[in-house]
This record gives sequence, C-alpha cells and structure tokens, in this order.
Amino acid sequence: MHKSRKMKHIYIPLFGLLFLQSCSSDLLNTSPESTKVTANFYQDEAQLEQGVNAVYASLQYNGQYQLAMPAIGEIPSDNTFDEVPANDSFTYGEFDFFTIQPNNSLLGSAWKDHYVGIQQANIVLNRIGGISMDQSLKNARTGEMKFLRALMYFNLVRTFGDVPLVTKETTDVNEYFGQGRTATERVYTFIETELKAAIDLLPATASQKGRVTKGAALGILAKILITRNKYAEALPYLQQIEPLGYSLLSDVTKIFDPANKNNAEIIFDVQFTSGLNGNTEGSQTYQMFSPSGFVSGAKGHNLPTREIYNIFTSGDSRKNAFVGLTPNGVPYSKKLVKTSDAIVDGGSNIVVLRLADVYLLMAECYAKVNDFTNSNLYLNKIKSRAGVNSVNLISQQQLLGEIALERRKEFVGEGHRWFDLVRTGQAVSVMTSYFQNTPGYSTAVIKDYNLLMPVPQGQINTDPAIKQNPGY
Repeated sequence: MHKSRKMKHIYIPLFGLLFLQSCSSDLLNTSPESTKVTANFYQDEAQLEQGVNAVYASLQYNGQYQLAMPAIGEIPSDNTFDEVPANDSFTYGEFDFFTIQPNNSLLGSAWKDHYVGIQQANIVLNRIGGISMDQSLKNARTGEMKFLRALMYFNLVRTFGDVPLVTKETTDVNEYFGQGRTATERVYTFIETELKAAIDLLPATASQKGRVTKGAALGILAKILITRNKYAEALPYLQQIEPLGYSLLSDVTKIFDPANKNNAEIIFDVQFTSGLNGNTEGSQTYQMFSPSGFVSGAKGHNLPTREIYNIFTSGDSRKNAFVGLTPNGVPYSKKLVKTSDAIVDGGSNIVVLRLADVYLLMAECYAKVNDFTNSNLYLNKIKSRAGVNSVNLISQQQLLGEIALERRKEFVGEGHRWFDLVRTGQAVSVMTSYFQNTPGYSTAVIKDYNLLMPVPQGQINTDPAIKQNPGY
C-alpha cells in the first residue's frame, strides 16, 4: 500500500505538479512526459477545474483524511487503541504505546500526501489569474485552494512542528533543497493570513456537496487561533458560523448515516463513495478501523477504548449511536459504516468540521474570557441534544473540564482528542494516568518530546538540512 520507503525522491513540495487527476494513494510518476504535460496544462477553465479537483482528491489519500489524520488524532490519546498492534508492521501500534519511529510508514505518507496536495494547490493559485472565467467562480476557486492549502499546513504543523513552508509552484526540484524547516510560528501566521483571505472569497453555501464554504474557513481559522491560545480573537469568527444556516441534528444517529451525508450539521467533510470508478472513490477506513474477527478482513486499528465507552452515561444517546460493543466486548466506532461488499471500498465521509465542534469551541472561548453564561449556554446545546442533564457551572476550571469531557465524548474517533490534549497542555499528565490505570500499558511511557511526531526519516536522508525533532 505504501511505496514511499522504496523511493529515493524528496516528498516535500516537489511532486504535486505531476498528479493532476489521480485519486490513488500511490502517486509517483516522475517521467519527463508528465512534467511536459503539466507545463502546458491550465490553458482554460476546464483544465483548471481538473487541477482544483486534484487538490480535493488529495484529501482522500492515505496520508491525509483516509487514514493518517483520524489515526494520528486519536490513537495516541485515551480515546482509541490498537487492538492488533502487530497488524501492518506495528505502524498503528507505535502510536498507541509511544514507540513511534521515524520510519513509520503512516507518518511518511502523511508528510508526502499533504505536500502533494499543497503543491497542487500552489499550481492552481499560481495559474488561476491568467485563466478566463467568471470572476465570482474564480474568487470561489481561489478561496477553496487557499483554504485547503491552509488546512494541510495546519495538519502538518500540529503533527510535526516546524515544516518547510512552500507557497509557490515548484518547477525546479532543487529549489527548496537545503532550506530546512520553517518555524512553526511563521507557518501559523501564513495559515491565518490565508484563511482570512479565503473567508472573503468563499460563498456561504456550496455549489456542490463537499466544496469548501465560508463557514469552513471561519471554523478552521478559529480552531487555529484557539490552538495558539488566541481565544478572544477566535470568538468573532465562531459567532459568524451558525447564522450561515447550519444546525444540530436532533437525532445523533443521523449525523454519520451514509444515507444522510452532507447534512445540516456538517460544515466540511472529505467525500468517499462506494462503487464508483472501479471502487477508487471509497476508503479503507472501515476495514482498518473495525475490530478484527468482528468484520471479515478488518485490521483492528483505532478502536474506541473501553474507558470512553464506559464514560457515556446510560441515558446519553451518543453511547449506542457512536460506539458499539462486539459480542466479545470490544468497542467499535459506529461513525464508520459498512457500505459495500468490498471492505476496502468504504463510503463513510470523514468529517473535518461540524457545528457541534463549533459550539464546544465557543463554550471554551467564552469560558476563557470569563463569560460563563454563554459558556454554559453552548455547552448545554451539546448536552441537551445528547439527552444528558444541563449544567450551570460558575468557575472557569469547572467549565473547561466539562467542555473537554464533552469534546471527548462527542468527537470520539473523529481525530480531535490527541490534538485537544496537546493544545491544552494535558497530554503528558492524562496519558501517564491512563497508562497507569489501564491493563496492558505497563511498558507505555509518554515524554514531553512525544507531543510532536518524528520527521519521516526518508526526508532527512534526502535533504540533511531537514533535522529530526528532539527525542527521536
């Protein structure tokens, strides 16, 4: 599945120009013909649209939202575990026990596949100005590309820390060689600037399901500001989202129902569909993240922990809607649904942002600025929908603790918990306690350096200017 370790190429910004239409995860094709075709491409609107679609397609790659971001965002946390660590050469088990190696193939794919998408977005943004097309459509496409490039950089920087910041089309493979990694703060500043520009360019509603809208840019910008402890600055962006027409679904079982995709709660998600184009538009997520034995061919990675299952109270409608138990008592995610007889052709979309996330981020921001009335209000929107008792908490510490708990329950399996623990400074303490109190983790130890993942060894081997993160 992953061929990156066999190749000798550098996977920072150099390959996106070669992949105009592929949806495959195995992308490499460095033939001169590909480069020549790319150089002569984007002569008209139809060709530009193919380039735009290629950026969206990159979100489906294993190293982006098909496997890497849901796994990296959950397995290192107390929300999910690896039932069969030996499957897939311990690739996922390393995240469970913090034995993560620089040659981890999922991290290699994450670095590569994000930069493929970034480079493709760079190409579109570099060339769109010269294309004759309707100005409102040109604005929308520009906003979409700025958003997607910013989202990819956000994933890279919160996973690896300093990463090479490449913002223009790369035509010379040596152009960025030897420049090393860009400081995290500079990358974040770029991301914020891009998203602020995207907000003004994007439409409020999508012309097609799955396209980026203003609400997505507002929400991801706010999440980035919150990650940087800019709570007061994030609030005005969050406040603009609900009036755009989003609403919580009253029935939590409908949020992830494949028959109810792109519903009123979803602000942005990555599209997967079973049975299209020779099964190339589906995902492996259901196979990889379902219990082994319970689902034929499943790999048992990234399953909900028994602890998170037990945290839901009996009256919480999310308990059986989001997490189930196999006959053997192994928890599994109900957010991923079998949609095809081909287990590798899953049709569940991967949600990047939904309104429940916005509400809990608003609750957190209000708590941080000592507006406890509004903090309780938005926290209780999520509690009430789940059928659990509302609260009226009067201290910041109580509110932040309760919000963190609700985030943990609401978004189990969606790739948020690990990043929430890191940004709130709780990762080491929470996971140390979890290891001490959970059977099977007597050898697991988390250190401060584990808050960042190791830079893929292949990058360092190719360009010695790219240095490894401390501890690895």
